[in-house]
Amino acid sequence: MLKDDLKNVEQRVEEACRRAGRSRDEVTLIAVSKTKPIELLREAYAEGVRDFGENKVQELVTKMEQMPGEIRWHMIGHLQRNKVRQIIDQVSLIHSVDTYRLAEEINIQAKKRGRIIPILVEVNIAGEESKFGTSAEDAMLLVEEIAKLENVRIKGLMTVAPFVADAEENRPYFRKIRQLSVDIANKNIDNVSMQILSMGMTGDYEVAIEEGATMVRVGTGIFGERIYHRTGDAASGTDKTV
Repeated sequence: MLKDDLKNVEQRVEEACRRAGRSRDEVTLIAVSKTKPIELLREAYAEGVRDFGENKVQELVTKMEQMPGEIRWHMIGHLQRNKVRQIIDQVSLIHSVDTYRLAEEINIQAKKRGRIIPILVEVNIAGEESKFGTSAEDAMLLVEEIAKLENVRIKGLMTVAPFVADAEENRPYFRKIRQLSVDIANKNIDNVSMQILSMGMTGDYEVAIEEGATMVRVGTGIFGERIYHRTGDAASGTDKTV
């Protein structure tokens, strides 16, 4: 039952925060609702969830039209440049910016609407070929380039850690990207803050919190197993963001 699953996740988030000596308020729980029917989203909303994450532009836009306006929508999947204009006025945060060209398009569309768009730079911290994201080695340069864009604000980093049976295997990756965020913050780059660290999914969000995550993306833990409507929905590396 969603209510019980959500309660369990919330309890585990609180316990992870306590183990790390952190306040529960430091961590935002994002309910990853991709492929889920609108009824489940409404049920989660009724239980107090206000942050929802989606991977696909069309699905996000469709669901947004059917849900209350106070929801904070997070674009967590790979974003194509030609679809930026469809969500530029719709999302609270774009987690998956991994190239300058994508950031540039976001900037173009934001200027047209007189908006400043908050984004995260996605880092492929484990160097997996199947995943999107800039490399850890190139992240600093990418941040410095994007920071020059007038209508984009970098708020932190995002990563999709490897899919592992034991969450402890991802602790080194979480530590590595946490250190990367500290290194970037120490550069004091204009238009850049490292206040957000989006990492951790259903299988490893507790370890991620212990290592400094400020946003965790939990889908299966809240909504149950994914529902795919057509072959290929799980093909993308960033579709592993639950």
